[in-house]
Amino acid sequence: SCRAGFHGNQRRGRWERDGLRSRGVTHDPPRDRPALSGPGMFTDRTEPGADVQSLWRSSRSARCEVKTCQTGKISTAEVAAQSRTARDAAVQTEQSKDAVQDFQQEVQVDYTGLLSFLQRVEDSVIKELNKNWKSHAFDGFEVNWTDYDETVLCLHTLSYPEAQDQNLQVTSVSWNATGSVVACSYGRLDDGDWSTEKSYVCIWNLDRRGLNPQHPDLVVDVPSSVMCLAFHPSQPSLIAGGLFSGELVVWDTSRTEDPVIWRTGMTDDTHTDPVCQVNWLPDTKHRSHSRLLSVATDGKILVWREERDGRLALVEGFAIVAQQIPRSTQLKKMAWREAAVGVTSLSFSHFDPGVFVVGVEGGYSLRCSTAAQTPALPRPGGSVPLRAPVELAFSPHAGPVYSVSCSPFHRQNKKTCFLLSPSPRNLFLSCGTDGQVHFHSMLQTQPLFALQLSKKYLFCVCWSPVRPLVFAAASGEGVHLFDLVRSMQKPTVSLKQSMSDCPVYCLEFNTKHTRLLAAGDAAGTVKVWQLSSDFTEQGPREMSHLEQLASEIMD
Repeated sequence: SCRAGFHGNQRRGRWERDGLRSRGVTHDPPRDRPALSGPGMFTDRTEPGADVQSLWRSSRSARCEVKTCQTGKISTAEVAAQSRTARDAAVQTEQSKDAVQDFQQEVQVDYTGLLSFLQRVEDSVIKELNKNWKSHAFDGFEVNWTDYDETVLCLHTLSYPEAQDQNLQVTSVSWNATGSVVACSYGRLDDGDWSTEKSYVCIWNLDRRGLNPQHPDLVVDVPSSVMCLAFHPSQPSLIAGGLFSGELVVWDTSRTEDPVIWRTGMTDDTHTDPVCQVNWLPDTKHRSHSRLLSVATDGKILVWREERDGRLALVEGFAIVAQQIPRSTQLKKMAWREAAVGVTSLSFSHFDPGVFVVGVEGGYSLRCSTAAQTPALPRPGGSVPLRAPVELAFSPHAGPVYSVSCSPFHRQNKKTCFLLSPSPRNLFLSCGTDGQVHFHSMLQTQPLFALQLSKKYLFCVCWSPVRPLVFAAASGEGVHLFDLVRSMQKPTVSLKQSMSDCPVYCLEFNTKHTRLLAAGDAAGTVKVWQLSSDFTEQGPREMSHLEQLASEIMD
């Protein structure tokens, strides 16, 4: 065992020496060391340092490699699924027999108890109904279901390029009975020989999909200038026109090849001057038929009836007699007799079909009656004797009157005579070349008040169909909208019809779509304006305000 331990120690010492050699550790052989002597045998001495180099770090850096990894290509595909057949299915529960029997059983009513209840509350109910009947708390109030809008917009600018190439002007506009179709007539109102010039009647359906503003849905060629138009009040396809030649023509717009169905022709009864206005009148004898009224600058107001052979036959007529009109000091003596009788416009009362107002070239507005029996001065020719209808002459404008418009509003609970009270039904508007709008009552000759609306001519004035205190006027500057609630001195809104400030000759409210207003100008365009809510929504007590306004001014 001693030997084994010795050999083991000997081997371990050899392994340690070999390991040090492999790590680069060397021991210098002992050099001449002095022999230790003395009892201590230890002395201080400095030995050289040992240096050990790292073999692991060098071998690790030598084996460093850079490697990347990439997956294989991924394939994708899109797949859709669609069922081959479709089927609708409904489920209905069956009604039980008991429910049917319960429904068919007669309801048991306690008539004795019901009668007793009605007798107990009868006096109280009648008392409250009478109180509500006499109350005016909600006069003029209407529920507004539309969105509030403060702006006036131009929805459409309509024109016919061929008419514009001939420098023709829009002389009249009219809405049909549905309110979706607008028509205009082309002619010329300025100086020049244009009596034989060809003109047109153009019609647009604003509800048509793909509306082309420069391509009318229907164009009617007319051999003479058309001065005025009027759609039939209940038959949307019929439209009447008055020509410069004095003729009246009625077209059926549903007939595209030959739309003319009635005409007066050139007879002794026909107007000898241009027709300024046409109106449809109900025929009291034949309800299925209508009559046509025409006015012209020859001073005649004629009523026509349709005949089976396509003619319009004269049934009655009136003539403005110069002797019935006060002499105007502003007109020359030579021109007074002729100018005084030239009728330019007419408006019937909405509440008395026998009363109407006319405007004449002499500057006057005249109240007339269809019941007048005074014969007019005899004129050569004519199949029907003419009567003189003038009852009252109002204070004149400083120039010819071009338009008059009677108020369409009245209070239905007022049981007063038409011409005995200052009611809104007695009011009418007039305008002329002096740029003024006169606010008249049929009860007095002087205007209630006059508005200097423009420095240029006023060609047309029209009362709003839905607002008692709103009216529109066409002038040489554009379209003016007036709201007397806001101001009695100046227009509420002035609309420029074009950039060149060309005159606006005609305008008309749409009675079906009350926010629409059509206006025609000298440039040959028709603009359809959409009015704001301010001009279409009647305020509370607005009728009372108008009535009070008329009464206060008269007092």
